Amino acid sequence: MADPSLVLKREKMQYSYYPGCSLHSTGVAYDKSVRAMFRALDVELTEIDDWNCCGATAYMSVKETVACVVSARNLALAEPSGHDIVAPCSACFTVLNKTRSYVRQLPEFRRNVEASLNEAGMTCRFDLPVRHPLDVLLNDIGISGIVERQVRSLDGLRVACYYGCQIVRPERAVEEDPEVPMALDDLISALGGTPVDYPPKVRCCGGMLVATFEEVAQNLCNELYDRARSEQADCIITTCPMCQANLELLQQGRRGRTNGSSRPIPILYFTQLIGMALGVSDADAGLQHNLIPLNARFPPVSEMVCHGS
Repeated sequence: MADPSLVLKREKMQYSYYPGCSLHSTGVAYDKSVRAMFRALDVELTEIDDWNCCGATAYMSVKETVACVVSARNLALAEPSGHDIVAPCSACFTVLNKTRSYVRQLPEFRRNVEASLNEAGMTCRFDLPVRHPLDVLLNDIGISGIVERQVRSLDGLRVACYYGCQIVRPERAVEEDPEVPMALDDLISALGGTPVDYPPKVRCCGGMLVATFEEVAQNLCNELYDRARSEQADCIITTCPMCQANLELLQQGRRGRTNGSSRPIPILYFTQLIGMALGVSDADAGLQHNLIPLNARFPPVSEMVCHGS
């Protein structure tokens, strides 16, 4: 057996972190839980200095080149670090990746974007990948690596895994079936939870329609609530701050189905739940920011092992 003192310590994983506007405002629970979860996994996130709004998906349909220049500035700021960029927000992840794809595939488009960056004294090779936290968890750390660091079990918790419509298409966060992704389900299952059968996991929540056609967004969200309740899910977990806000606020709103026949269902970020399994405190996981509390007990893993034996 090798001398433990001679075994090299695994190099700490490091990433550039792009929180985006939502995670510094309405999605603060996502920001807190992402940071806490990765700390528990001994992963270092370094926030990109002086980052700006990605332009969001709506701007892409108004002034595409300008929108890409706005996003390209963030890519340029991150490039000197040499670390992959982690972007938790689904819109940010999509727009940053779309910008990167456009400039790498369209020469004239790239010249226009680079010319704009040059006016600000900036350059960018657009080589660094833009990744979603779920991708990092699954492909860099691995489910087995996460389970090794698990402190508390999700045993007894029935979870509806909701991916939303952006990170599965067209800029996929994880290479799997865009209609029936299972990576998040597999991760929750490995941590002791029970992913429920949830066919609408990639349907739209209504997105920004909540600001223009609220009834449409409400109806879309009601479909998501109804299926989760029919499967007796204890919570819905999501990967997107817009999805989380819509599902939580519309459920609480005047048209939300929270009357006596329909119980309110907690809407959590997937990083909050994984963080709890890793021993992160309620405060560090940002649970105090959730409008609908999750009333669940997370037993120590050691307790589950004893019961299992």
